[in-house]
Amino acid sequence: MKQRNPLLSLLVEMSTVTVLALVITVVLRLFVAEAFYVPSESMYDTLTTNDRILAEKISYMHRDVDRGDIIVFKDPGNWLNEEQAEPGPFRSLGEFVGILPRSGEGHLVKRVIGIGGDRVICCDRAGRITVNGIPLDEREYLLQDAKPSLMPFNVQVPAGHLWVMGDNRAESADSRAHMGGPGGGFVPVENVVGRACCVIWPSDRMTMLRPPETFKKPGLKK
Repeated sequence: MKQRNPLLSLLVEMSTVTVLALVITVVLRLFVAEAFYVPSESMYDTLTTNDRILAEKISYMHRDVDRGDIIVFKDPGNWLNEEQAEPGPFRSLGEFVGILPRSGEGHLVKRVIGIGGDRVICCDRAGRITVNGIPLDEREYLLQDAKPSLMPFNVQVPAGHLWVMGDNRAESADSRAHMGGPGGGFVPVENVVGRACCVIWPSDRMTMLRPPETFKKPGLKK
């Protein structure tokens, strides 16, 4: 019987393990969680530029997107009008298999303020945003002394859509900035990639991202 070449056997085993690991990584990225860079200051200081966040996808397999969630979503209609450099082939491959975080190209990260059926208004006499007539206490995540919005609005969120806003309201081109464009500033739920559950890098900013208490108010939900 011909004896197997030990080096060849080792190479075959290593190749098999590598391919299997890449397949598992791709499956995890597609169905479990995906890493992203934060591309701007629109969510400061909850998130800041070049934070690495993990967008998990498991939650939305058993529940709907909810108010207060920080979501990563595909650009619903030229919201990102600035030119972005195309990643190189090795970068693209690393992002696809999940060993490198997505650069944020074509994706945004914002907080969900209203879901389908909600009436979202800015602002009441106390300067607060209201959802279905219930005022939000946004001090938990807005910058100190920041106004909930300097732009007034009164919108009814269509079914299957979301009203989203950045935590850094003065620097966020969110739903408010696109009310006059295609889609009226609303984000289709189908564009949601996942829920930003945590900051994973840099190490001094590692934290879990949980919905604020104000979105748990009795009477807020329809």
